[in-house]
Amino acid sequence: MLQLWGEIERMRWRITISGLIGLLAGFVCFFLMRKFHQGAADFGWAIHLAQRFLTGQNPYDTPYEQYPFTAALFAMPFIHLRPEMAASVFSGLSSFLLALGLTREGYHRLLVFLAYPYWVGLLTAQWSTVIMASALFPLLLPLTMAKPQVGLPVFLTRLSRCGVLACVAIALLSLALLPRWPWLWLGQTGYYQHFFAILIIPGPLVLLALLRYRDRDAWLLVLTSFMPQRWFFDSFILWLIPKSRRAILVTVALSWCAGTWRAYHPPTSFSQVGRWIVLSTYLPMLAIVLFRKREKAFEPEPAPSA
Repeated sequence: MLQLWGEIERMRWRITISGLIGLLAGFVCFFLMRKFHQGAADFGWAIHLAQRFLTGQNPYDTPYEQYPFTAALFAMPFIHLRPEMAASVFSGLSSFLLALGLTREGYHRLLVFLAYPYWVGLLTAQWSTVIMASALFPLLLPLTMAKPQVGLPVFLTRLSRCGVLACVAIALLSLALLPRWPWLWLGQTGYYQHFFAILIIPGPLVLLALLRYRDRDAWLLVLTSFMPQRWFFDSFILWLIPKSRRAILVTVALSWCAGTWRAYHPPTSFSQVGRWIVLSTYLPMLAIVLFRKREKAFEPEPAPSA
């Protein structure tokens, strides 16, 4: 009985702290959307998909629409909100879910919210936060389908029967609603400006992570480096790798080197962005994978729970 009461009390604190983080994230996002007149920022493209579909129009009526139709399914609950409110609620919920999942393994893991890619993502209402959360809750795994170039490494390294069945259900629903969407979406991919971390020197060093091929964090790092990425926020999912307080603080501090560089030397190409992401994020994560204690690297994570 005492053990059960202890678990209930711990869950209450986890929900309370995670809720406060979500509220703060939502407030900051709303303030940023209003201050910079961004509407719903990047999340607006998912809303655009949903609105065009519901009005019987072609969802891919502009080359700037580069999200798969699956993103529209997750955006439908937000379409009647003002754009700034939609972005803030989305970002707040994403941050709440991520915090709730991270606190299962200790409150020190909330330090990942200090990483530069998180704040860049909050500024533009990105999917990377909720995709990172999907790694911690199997039923949320379909969210990786909203932005596959970020979600695929998470999906492949967090496979579970429950998660895969949920993904199949969402895929079938999307095809039932709009059978042509995969072809329409693929036709838009040529407009996506990007870089591949693995192709940018010293990006190939990331392959050294395969020396720890039994560690799924190594595969997360390598798979992410092969995905097309556009900006700093896409790399936030890599903060699933550091587990200790020291590792998180070091990687968080190094991530702000890229933020400082961007502030004083605005990038002129995606290759420049990619090089700084490799130096400030990929290589530190590589060091963690290679040099942390072997037993820690192979230690399984606790079974998912609420």
